[in-house]
Amino acid sequence: MTDIVAELARRGRALAPEERARLVDLLLDSLEDAPDPEIEEAWRMEIHRRIASYERGEAVLFDAKEVMAEAKRLAP
Repeated sequence: MTDIVAELARRGRALAPEERARLVDLLLDSLEDAPDPEIEEAWRMEIHRRIASYERGEAVLFDAKEVMAEAKRLAP
């Protein structure tokens, strides 16, 4: 670690837990790339496709409680 990074880490550890969590969130957010326009457009189209399928009554829907129960069963 560079001296400045070590100093920031030391100062970060001195923060209250809530402040450290906020700092971590801010730092992680800074690492994310800008959204890829092609991927964003693909998701937009997929969302519209799913909504249209639902509105036509073609979508297979699952009860949230059943899904969570199955998830818990598979990964206890």
